[in-house]
Amino acid sequence: MTIQQEVHDLLTALDVPDDAFSSGPLAVTSPITGEIIAHIRVAEDPEQTINAAHRAFLAWRSVPAPRRGELVRQLGEELRSERDKLGRLVTLEAGKILSEGLGEVQEMVDICTFAAGLSRQLAGLTLPSERPDHRMMETWHPLGVTGVISAFNFPVAVWSWNAALALICGNSVVWKPSEKTPLTALATQAIFERAAAKVGGTPANLSSLLLGEKTAGQALVDSPLVPLVSATGSTAMGRAVAPRLAQRFARPILELGGNNAAIVCPSADLDLTLRAVAFAAMGTAGQRCTTLRRLIVHESVYDSLLPRLAKVFSSVSIGDPRDSGTLVGPLIDRRAFDGMQAALQAVRSAGAILHGGERVDVPGCAEAFYVKPALVEVKEQFEVVRHETFAPILYVLRYREFEQAIALHNGVAQGLSSSIFTSDMREAERFISVTGSDCGIANVNIGTSGAEIGGAFGGEKETGGGRESGSDAWKQYMRRATNTINYGTELPLAQGVVFNVD
Repeated sequence: MTIQQEVHDLLTALDVPDDAFSSGPLAVTSPITGEIIAHIRVAEDPEQTINAAHRAFLAWRSVPAPRRGELVRQLGEELRSERDKLGRLVTLEAGKILSEGLGEVQEMVDICTFAAGLSRQLAGLTLPSERPDHRMMETWHPLGVTGVISAFNFPVAVWSWNAALALICGNSVVWKPSEKTPLTALATQAIFERAAAKVGGTPANLSSLLLGEKTAGQALVDSPLVPLVSATGSTAMGRAVAPRLAQRFARPILELGGNNAAIVCPSADLDLTLRAVAFAAMGTAGQRCTTLRRLIVHESVYDSLLPRLAKVFSSVSIGDPRDSGTLVGPLIDRRAFDGMQAALQAVRSAGAILHGGERVDVPGCAEAFYVKPALVEVKEQFEVVRHETFAPILYVLRYREFEQAIALHNGVAQGLSSSIFTSDMREAERFISVTGSDCGIANVNIGTSGAEIGGAFGGEKETGGGRESGSDAWKQYMRRATNTINYGTELPLAQGVVFNVD
């Protein structure tokens, strides 16, 4: 069976109408073979979609939050029942290995479970008043249409992080998926509509899609009916989006570039470190925002760790992500491959020692781009090292003093994720302290992943400062009101102000 036929069968089984992916100007290719697997229609009138979402919000905001949570709970159940189909579709369209495709859908299920419980806990504070017979409190209210712009590498999970929270907070959602991965978005929308039908009372257009190129996303960014836009992508994209949102005082949640590093200390468990670094650097073919891109190794363990790491990099199984033995699938497209080769050429010219990085020939996939992960020994953080290349490249540096390691770690513009491998409590505690890692995620003795939905996900500096998923990230999807209630018969003013009138 061809990939095109398999995609067709999966979409049909997931209740996506045939005409939604069989005709249209936007060609969709699979990175597995490079072949065209569908043609989709693009949004002709984004403003109409946004207006419909605003009308849905006006109805949904008055639905009690626990009832809104029931819709999200049902969405999680539908996703759970279709995990195998949607996970495989993620693999076919985004090129992830099967376990990662399935894991991404599980992440959607998990955030729905989290959000359903959270729908009964959208609590504000009760605050002491300085005035007698007065009470102050905070209340939280739905915000409006939530715009979601997602990237190809997590084609469905990022939507769920935002949508599950936005929906239980009383908002509607308009989703502009990556033009590289619109089919999984069509399937997810169909699953959402199935959940909405089962719950009942859900306004039409509560969740909707804007398919197409970047102009569709620009409509979300510029619309006065969209008070919040969550955008995931490159730092360059963030630089374009943020000023436009600021111009109309809209809220941004920006999840942008990551140039993540790990420090390997003298006391590190090297067996554990090796396993953690391998997945962090090579998982998803290096196309995660949390991919490990820099490894800062103490000189006392450098010569022990590097040969072992080079062996793993050279022997990792590369190929069709549908095969059970594959660990590294394809890059998304030629542009990603060219970017990787340009970065490797730049560090090679600077005198770096390269292991791997070459293109791999996979039978039947001549138009696709498979590569060996690259392990690159560098003497310093060259300019190219300080920039994120969205590919499986791991730069390795030596350090002597811990302060030097921290300086190297923080010496880049991005601030998403980080980790340290050590058995020394002082080093671990210092790393996660205010004088340690400057990233939004700081891990100890695990890789740079931020996969568990219970914690807020996001980073600092050029990563954008946004937070999604767990903890109190829900507050970004609501507006806060401070209320003061006078239950007495007098009218004292705050701060002792006196203003008496007859």
